[in-house]
Amino acid sequence: MLRIAVVSVKPGVGKTTTGVFLCKSLHELGFDPLLADADKGASGMGWMEDAGGLDFPVVGQSITTLHRALPDLEAGRGAIVVDAPQLEDHEAIGRSALVYADVWLFPMAPAGIEVRRTMLKLRAKLDEARDLREQLGRPRNPLVELVLLTRTNRAYATKTGPDAEYRDALTKRDYRVMKSVVAFNDDLYRQAYGNQVDTTGTTYPEVTKELIEEWERVHP
Repeated sequence: MLRIAVVSVKPGVGKTTTGVFLCKSLHELGFDPLLADADKGASGMGWMEDAGGLDFPVVGQSITTLHRALPDLEAGRGAIVVDAPQLEDHEAIGRSALVYADVWLFPMAPAGIEVRRTMLKLRAKLDEARDLREQLGRPRNPLVELVLLTRTNRAYATKTGPDAEYRDALTKRDYRVMKSVVAFNDDLYRQAYGNQVDTTGTTYPEVTKELIEEWERVHP
């Protein structure tokens, strides 16, 4: 069972887009995923309703007991993806998502403000989630923790420029950054909201395969 929490400190980094496109890519790989929309804004639920249904179910789960409720939804599924709310505003829900998941995925945009807020806030929030996992008898650390660079300047990992500088800054602070990136492209992503999801031309299939490879590498 692949349990993924898509988490960010702040809004506007493509978290819901990542959750939806990740589920579509998992569906295409035969994982039969479910998207748990734990965000107070209910963007995932709205997307499904406006699209008249998606290839995978979306359920509203904006609760602080996700780690207790989500196991009941796992039957027959190969994956559950949690679209968690931003940690700076809805910490308890986000922490519960982190307790539940074996894979923590952090979408982040390469900009100075992102670096600052990530460095100052994310680490502390993750440590609080680790403490709670331990208290509940779960392993302190998830199996996988990955940063996904979104809204990047290029559709590939660059060796120079702001994308590379951000990657380097995160790596130096012991964050693992995915090789796959999601380039800034409103036509492919922002304009996709409320429509059927088409991964053609996006890097989300590549992102999904890299994530699965990381999970399989360490999965007991």
